[in-house]
Amino acid sequence: MQKLNKIILYCRSGFEKECAAEITDRAAKKEIYGFAKVKENSSYVIFECYQDGDAQLLIKDLAFRTLIFARQMFVSGDLLVDLPTDDRISPIINALSGCIDKAGDLRVEVADTNEGKALSGFCRKFTVPLRQALRSKRILLKVENPSRPVIHLFFINNNSCYVGYSFSRNNSPFYMGIPRLKFPADAPSRSTLKLEEAFHIFIPYEEWDERLKGGLNAVDLGACPGGWTYQLVKRSMMVYAIDNGSMNEKLMQTGQVKHYREDGFKFMPKKHNIYWLVCDMVEKPTKVTELIAKWLINGWCREAIFNLKLPMKKRYEEVKQSLQLLNNELNNKKINVQIQAKQLYHDREEVTVHVQRIWG
Repeated sequence: MQKLNKIILYCRSGFEKECAAEITDRAAKKEIYGFAKVKENSSYVIFECYQDGDAQLLIKDLAFRTLIFARQMFVSGDLLVDLPTDDRISPIINALSGCIDKAGDLRVEVADTNEGKALSGFCRKFTVPLRQALRSKRILLKVENPSRPVIHLFFINNNSCYVGYSFSRNNSPFYMGIPRLKFPADAPSRSTLKLEEAFHIFIPYEEWDERLKGGLNAVDLGACPGGWTYQLVKRSMMVYAIDNGSMNEKLMQTGQVKHYREDGFKFMPKKHNIYWLVCDMVEKPTKVTELIAKWLINGWCREAIFNLKLPMKKRYEEVKQSLQLLNNELNNKKINVQIQAKQLYHDREEVTVHVQRIWG
């Protein structure tokens, strides 16, 4: 049985420092202390807790959906090294024994790097015999159960891995924390995947029929050439596309898009029946945040998804400042909202924010 005193977090390559700063900050607010180990461009962070039991407490009590830079989070012990090539399974079973039983799923994962991708074939092959062995020891249930904990193996190389688990109610449901989306051949730009992923991350599937239904009115600020508008049109919404540039002709031919050649920061809707506001404009985070706050304060929309383009330095601080600004602006006007923020897989030097206005 291993000592579980580490939290493993996956993140975007190049954002390890932001992920480490965030988990250190969030853990301290729960009076859990430790230190983060960071290797640049590794796509993961290890947060080691000082006190026994704190790591398990953290993955239970720290809401994963509130973490901005982490793609996945699970508790683990020390790195298992020098796994015998003729029997990697026995040391893994020994590490898990006594830590968890009757898990509902198994994920054998790697970092989202070129080195990690080179290991992915090995991981796929290794998963089959490992799953059988874990089931024979009753560490893993014979049938997948989405309400039970998930076992994670995170391979650094083909004979070294971290072994642990996450709670299914408090993790990413996606393998490696990455939704697998296919780029639509008829979409105007690859940015369309950012909004599609945002829907998957921020909107529960059981609410899609209501909150993403056809017939809703939407505004896309900084729309051209129409990557985000495409996602709204695909869901049979009526879209006001605001941009001085040119829109994709196929989108305009749908009859669902009205294009206004205006500055997105100056546009004001003439009708007050807008449900969605989306915005992917390149501007300072505080300026975009103030714009979104204005829309919500004026009651011009019910929900908003927007991107914050991050500076080169102090990126976590910049996001925190923008989210606090948004929260303060809305609180001052006694407007009740739910705010979520995530650096999505399809984001680059940016973070995507979702705000839902709540009445009553």
